[in-house]
This record gives sequence, C-alpha cells and structure tokens, in this order.
Amino acid sequence: MQAPMFPAGQLSPTQISQRYRYWRPRLLISMVIGYATFYLTRKSINFVMPVMQLELGLSKGDIGLLGTLFYLCYGASKFISGIVCDRSQVRWFMGVGLMITGVLNILFMYSQSLTGLLIVWALNGFFQGWGWPPCARLLSSWYSRNERGLWWGCWNTSINIGGAAVPLLAGYLASEWGWQAALLVPGIIGIVIGLWLCWQLCDKPQQQGLPSVGEWRRDALELRQEQQSPPMPMRQILRDAILRNRTIWLLGFSYILVYLIRIALNDWGNIWLSESHGFNLLSANATLSLFELGGLMGALFAGWGSDLLFRGQRAPMILLFALGLFLTMTALWLAPIHHYSLLAACFFSIGFFVFGPQMLIGLAATEYSHKDAAGTVTGFLALFAYLGAALAGWPLAQVLQHYGWSGFFTLLALASACIGLLLMPLLMAGVSRRERLMTSK
Repeated sequence: MQAPMFPAGQLSPTQISQRYRYWRPRLLISMVIGYATFYLTRKSINFVMPVMQLELGLSKGDIGLLGTLFYLCYGASKFISGIVCDRSQVRWFMGVGLMITGVLNILFMYSQSLTGLLIVWALNGFFQGWGWPPCARLLSSWYSRNERGLWWGCWNTSINIGGAAVPLLAGYLASEWGWQAALLVPGIIGIVIGLWLCWQLCDKPQQQGLPSVGEWRRDALELRQEQQSPPMPMRQILRDAILRNRTIWLLGFSYILVYLIRIALNDWGNIWLSESHGFNLLSANATLSLFELGGLMGALFAGWGSDLLFRGQRAPMILLFALGLFLTMTALWLAPIHHYSLLAACFFSIGFFVFGPQMLIGLAATEYSHKDAAGTVTGFLALFAYLGAALAGWPLAQVLQHYGWSGFFTLLALASACIGLLLMPLLMAGVSRRERLMTSK
C-alpha cells in the first residue's frame, strides 16, 4: 500500500525524518529486488546458450546477432524511456515493464525459427529498457550527493545478485528439465515481482509532503545542484544539460568500452571456458557467478570510496579501477592459467574492476547534469553503453571466427587500456574543478 501523502509544510522535522527513514530503505530494497529480476529475464538465455546452440543448430554468428539486436533495442529503449520516465509515475513504469519481459521470456521458449527468436528477444530488449530510468530517478531524488555513492553502490548490487543467480538457476533448470525451463521460471518470477513493484514504489519526496533530500540532509553539494536546476522544458534540458555537455560525451565514450568488456565476458565467458578448458555448463556458469560476485564487491567499494576518499568526486576512483581492470584483463589473457580456482579468481577480479566504473560513470553523469533529468541522462548514456554491448555480439563473433580466442582477449585488453586514456582528461583538463570549488564553500 502507498503511504498517504501530506501537503508540504504540514509535517514536523521529526515526522519528516521518520518518513524519509521509512521510504529510503523500502525504495532501495524494492529497486534491488526489481532490477535483479529484470536481470533474470534479461540474461536467461545466455547461460543455456551452449545447449541451445546444439539443439537449435545455431552458429556463433546467429548467437552474436541475437545479442546485437537485443542490446541495440535495449539501449535505444533506455534513452526513450528515460525521457518519458522523468515525466511519468516510476512505479507503473518499472512494474509494467518487468511484467512484459516475463511474458516475453515465456514466449521465447516456444520460438523455434531464428526469425522468431530474433523478434521476441528484440522486444524483450525494448521492455528491459523500462527498468533502469526509474531507479536512476529515485536514487537521485531520495539520496543526497555526499552519500549517494554508497546508496548507488548498494543498488548496483542488484545487477550482481541477478547476474550471480541466473547462471546457477539457468544451469540447474536446463540440466534437469531442458533449456526451456530456464526461460519459463524467470518469466513467471518477473510477472509476480512486476505486480509487487506497482505497490512498492513512489515518486519524489515532494509528492509525499517532504522537503527535497538536499534540504533534509543539509548537503551543500546537493543544494547547489538543486539551485542550478531550475524547472525547464525537457527539450531545453536535453539540449543544454546533456547534448552540449562535454563531460557527458566523454563519459559516454568510456561507457562503450566498459560495456564491451563486461558483456563480452558475461555472454561469451561460459563458451570460452567450455571450449578452451573443457568445463561443463554448471562449472562454467559458477565461474561467471564469481565474476558477478566480484562486481558486487567492486561496485560497493567504488561508491563508498568515492564518497569517503574523494569527497563525492567520481573521476579519481574511476581511473584507479580502470588501471586495475587493465592489469587483471591482461593477466587472464597472457598468464598460462588452466586451473579452475585460478581462472575463477581472475574472473572475480575482473568483475571487481569492471563494475566499479560501470556504476560510477552512470552516477557521475547524473551529478554533471540537470537535477530533474536523471532518467534522461542515464538513458542517453545507455545509447553508448549498449553500443558497446552490441559490439560484444555479432561484431565480436566475427573477431572470434577470424582470429579465435586470442583475438578476442587482445581486443578486450586494448579496450581496458583505452578506458583510462579516455577518462584522463577528467583530471587533466580540470573537469572536476567545479566539484572541488563546491566542496570548499
């Protein structure tokens, strides 16, 4: 049930604090469960792909095409839905989107032709885009600047919770009842959780009769962003605060590479472990679960560290993680590792270093843009992110077919090095100078 709304000014300071303390944990838990379920319905096919490949006679090119179409639709949808979500009710947006993705998972299991598989999975990509913009809007509205890194990192664990659960769940269901079961169960879960979200979420604090989070926490950085974000038409926000914002473009180009690496290992990792190291489906998927577990730890540390060590500045922490990503990716590529434990440790480490930048880049974008455009700016970044994800599909399949796994890992190692080079201007050109000035006042 939604809590009753009160007109602004009718609540005492004690009541305001009580209501903030009621809503903030509730919203975070709801977002984590909801987005983890989106992840279940998004990644359900990836971890049964070796079995599907054999049963349906799919080539690596077919698998890559499925991934590329999905991510192109997903990225475009996140941008469009981000604009719409900033002017809509988040609880209906996220809940209905999740229910539709559940239905599409169930439809996918009945598709036998490549054309049918492509159409259903592309539609799933479109409705998957309804999950993230509501979360970005809620995280920007209910949690202030000097604490948001930690809260955002806690929310980001939803990706890793879903990412760690789906390979184990899908692997078990596929081994016991066939690959179709690995789509049916996440689909049913998605429908149920989607209905639950429609009753769990709410919109901005002001709609609950509360002051803004910056006023409540007396956060100088948050208040300054609120003051610098006067009401304006969405077209003007898109033009002035996003399209003409050089920092957003720089973050976007780096996002391409972060997502290329993340999705490449997530989507192709179990195939590489099966082909190159002889792992069975459950062992390969368990290794990828450690990749997600490392990502969970990395996102939490990145958010906490950027709050505590760099006083809300995100760029220094992103650069540190980019260096760690390059070193661990190079180690996986060059080191003669064949032991399961060592391979699992490498995947854990890469997950730690890739999910830190993945989380912080989206967070930084909301803080460098208009306060009321969190869904829009993160949706805009999604165009870059899922361009990178799309490159991990059919284009990367062509690299595999022509240059093998050596070419695959060479490309990913070079991409990890370029992330740091792209983000270096954030420090060298003084993009974070505005943040230091705000902190000193």
